[in-house]
Amino acid sequence: MKEHARLIRVASQSKLAWYRNKFMWLFFFLLCVLLYYPYSLSSDFSYNLYRTLFCVVILFTVYALSMGRSLLLIALVLSAPSIIQHTVYFADPKRPTAVVNSFLALLFDVFIVLVIVRRIFAKATTDSESIFGALCIYLFGGFSFAQIFLLTSYLQPRAFYLDPMASDHHIFNRLDAVYYSFGTMTSLGAAGITPISGEARLLTIMESLLGVLFLAVLVSRLLSAYGGKRSSEKVESSSFD
Repeated sequence: MKEHARLIRVASQSKLAWYRNKFMWLFFFLLCVLLYYPYSLSSDFSYNLYRTLFCVVILFTVYALSMGRSLLLIALVLSAPSIIQHTVYFADPKRPTAVVNSFLALLFDVFIVLVIVRRIFAKATTDSESIFGALCIYLFGGFSFAQIFLLTSYLQPRAFYLDPMASDHHIFNRLDAVYYSFGTMTSLGAAGITPISGEARLLTIMESLLGVLFLAVLVSRLLSAYGGKRSSEKVESSSFD
């Protein structure tokens, strides 16, 4: 009877767990930002909506981590440059103060990735929160490298070559950086964009390697956790027998 009641309680909790999974919602918001980005410059309303959405995602990221007081304070301080980047300096990212602010915003991305990695890989078993947390890391990595490629193009105007047959412009912009970053990370490539400078090529190699290694580590982690879960279930069933 106790075992039956426990199963009912677990089942009821699993049905309600979807809306409590903060990493699932964070992944959903990040994916919305990625999909909406190409349409953000179509009008002033779309432009302001994108900036607002990204700021909401930054604040929700801090909330989703559920950190202690000291880490929460650090996260809020580091999130300030990211919010400024997508409000004050979004339209004019080539200003010297905007470049410095972009480097500070990268610290927030690195901090968030490290906290999520520590959170999901510290668990003995893999659940939906761990899976969505890993997906959030993947998207954060793509956005972070997009910012790095954009900064590289500002410091080295000829770091990337845009094929005129595939692009209707000749200056490397934010959308090109996002497209090139995720194309590199997934090893699909970004048609029409070629790294020219040594720094741009080195960063491309680094992102490609990190993307492949992360997927390999993630898959091995999920398989090992699944194997451990199956072993524990067998032990429990044999003990009941």
